[in-house]
Amino acid sequence: MAKAERVDGRLMKVGKSARGALYGAISLGVVAGLLIIVQAWLLARIVNAVAFHGQPLATQWGLLAVLLGLFVLRAGLSWASEIVAFRASASIKTDLRRELLQHLFARGPVPLAGEHSGDLATTLIDGVEALEPYFSRYLPQMALVSLIPLAILVVVFPVDWISGLILLICGPLIPFFMVLVGYAAEAINQRQWRQLLLMSSHFLDVLQGLTTLKIFGRAKDEIAIVAHLSDEYRKTTMAGLRVAFLTSAVLEFFASLGIALVAVSLGVRLLQVHATIDFYAAFFVLLLAPEYFSPLRGLATHYHARMSAIAAAKRIFEILDAPLPPGPLAPLQVLPAVREGVSLRLEDLHYRYDPEGPEALAGFSAAFPAGSYTALVGSSGAGKSTVANAILGFVQPEKGKIWVDGMDLHSIDPRFWYEQIAWIPQNPRLFAGSIADNLRLARPQASLEELREAAQAANALAFIEALPHAWDTQLGDLGSGISGGQVQRLALARAFLRDPRLLILDEATANLDMESEALFLDSLERLRQGRTVIVIAHRLATANRAEQVIVLDAGRVIEQGMPAQLLSQGGAYARLVHTYRGQYHA
Repeated sequence: MAKAERVDGRLMKVGKSARGALYGAISLGVVAGLLIIVQAWLLARIVNAVAFHGQPLATQWGLLAVLLGLFVLRAGLSWASEIVAFRASASIKTDLRRELLQHLFARGPVPLAGEHSGDLATTLIDGVEALEPYFSRYLPQMALVSLIPLAILVVVFPVDWISGLILLICGPLIPFFMVLVGYAAEAINQRQWRQLLLMSSHFLDVLQGLTTLKIFGRAKDEIAIVAHLSDEYRKTTMAGLRVAFLTSAVLEFFASLGIALVAVSLGVRLLQVHATIDFYAAFFVLLLAPEYFSPLRGLATHYHARMSAIAAAKRIFEILDAPLPPGPLAPLQVLPAVREGVSLRLEDLHYRYDPEGPEALAGFSAAFPAGSYTALVGSSGAGKSTVANAILGFVQPEKGKIWVDGMDLHSIDPRFWYEQIAWIPQNPRLFAGSIADNLRLARPQASLEELREAAQAANALAFIEALPHAWDTQLGDLGSGISGGQVQRLALARAFLRDPRLLILDEATANLDMESEALFLDSLERLRQGRTVIVIAHRLATANRAEQVIVLDAGRVIEQGMPAQLLSQGGAYARLVHTYRGQYHA
């Protein structure tokens, strides 16, 4: 329970932005609860006057009107309390989702590569949503439990100390039992949340790899795995419900027992020959007894919402506690406003992904003049993508410097730096939506004519306008509905629309056929004019067009020069060329 208490403390800090609204909801709930005492007093007085003092009901119309008004007022206060609490929790959820997204963006794609996107999506959506009952219901109910029973005891003790003593003894049994059950409930909720994340991650992986599963005939096996995961989640959910229902039953028993003891005590004393309590006092206390246990019952109802929120919050805080890249030591700067490509110089870069593993970059140094076209080549794992990630700012080298037009990259405002870059990876990301919407990610205000010009430059206009709905054609996630070559050309059109100073292509032609590759490289020739281009090349057609080739091995530069020059030297680049030609002809 100590860990749950620490999570409770952090959740309270998360909710401080809406603390005023939460206090308002609690205040409304407390006033509504205190009106119960006034209602019970009025009702006991009316019944006592009519039944035992022989007063006509007509003489009580004033008190009955006040009683009716109190019923309406109490209902209105309860409604307002729920509305205010819900809006406060909605504000907290919005702020928390924004903080989570900002933290994930700040971490960058490389640290997040080890995370399951299904896990993150479930946490962002369902995990944050699970906090809503905690803020809107559990916290206000905790305040009511602290104040309303105490106020009722203050009223009951002067009227009948025996009933007050019974309530005082029976009341704490409910929260005490809840604490005992909390240990089992917390473990079940933690297990249920972990299984939900596992199921979400696996299901998303299966959907994304459905084509591969079909090709290798493994779809039925995956159906069995998904069914098993779903059944495990069902069992855990039912175990949690079993504990919740058992808890509610036991708590209802204690509450009913307390009310029954008060009723029996009052009845016995009323029926005595020399009654020690009159009807008015007994009826007043009996009306208040169920209301004394009502906030405790409500707390029991919302206690499992707290357990679910804590299970989700632990994962949320794990994401927020993940370390961020170090920030700049000096005020951020921007580059001079020039249009030619940027000049890059990388000096003695060292970086490793795993602290215990080998270095991905082990003293990498190279220069990329403004407006140059450079190809990075080397075997898999040589460090090519790590160089691109360092330039993009996705990883922070442990040692060394990256100079951009003579300025330290670490001192440049990242938002400004990203405005100067277009990056086309091996598998460009297209989202569910129209073709026009996907292109406008590069420039949201772009007109249709500007879209057509970018598509024409990328050799994509013909196939776009040949589609039945042209620019309004709806694509599925990851660009489903069009070919891989068309996806790459849309990514290139997006780069044209962005008009960058630096273009980085990470194996952008690796999955293309020869015809698509030729169209892509033809468009690239137009795009590279006046820009600095860095290409991670697996295919020699890409490297042969470069002005300089840098060959990497184990994170170091082992050769550098023009393609024809390196080929004539018979070194590492020549061996890569011969290996590639041998595989191609085979």
